[in-house]
This record gives sequence, C-alpha cells and structure tokens, in this order.
Amino acid sequence: MYAVFKNGGKQYKVQEGDIILLDKMSLEPKSKLELNEVLAICDEDKLSLGSPFIENAKIEAEVINEGRAKKVVTFKKRRRKDSKTKRGFRRDFTRIRILKIVG
Repeated sequence: MYAVFKNGGKQYKVQEGDIILLDKMSLEPKSKLELNEVLAICDEDKLSLGSPFIENAKIEAEVINEGRAKKVVTFKKRRRKDSKTKRGFRRDFTRIRILKIVG
C-alpha cells in the first residue's frame, strides 16, 4: 500500500514505515503530524484518485528531528571575462516517519 501526498508545493510517494525529508515545519521531535492533502492511495490493485484531494484520507506521521542538509555550491564562471560567482545553500528540513495511511 502506498500514497501520494502534497506538501510545500512538492509531491511525495510514501509507504508505511518510510522516512522522508519535508520542508521545515518548526515542530518538536516525537510530535504527531497529520497530512491531509492526499492525492492518491493505492491498496494492492485498487487505486483511488482525488480531484484534487481524497476526502477523509490522511497520513499519520511522527516527527523525528529537524536539521540542515549538506551545502550545495553553485559556481558560475564566464571565461575570459574575469567574472565568477560562488554561492552556497543549505536546505532546512523536517525528518518524519510515516506511521499509518488512512483512506
């Protein structure tokens, strides 16, 4: 059984027990979380699609921790122009564990 949900403008495909990284939500570790924007649920051979969301469907999750990802460096160089730019970016995230998919 798997589900597809929307969070922060992105879509995620998850199963029970999965650990995923979402955008930072400022929640305490070990707190419970309900994700209600469920787009699709597949249970064995039965597929349920929402338009856009499935009514009364939710995903129950638990917050593990919050943190920052590794730095991503963007480097732009224009040859023969003596022009270059170096920037770094670290994404803030919330790590969650999927406990139950209710559909």
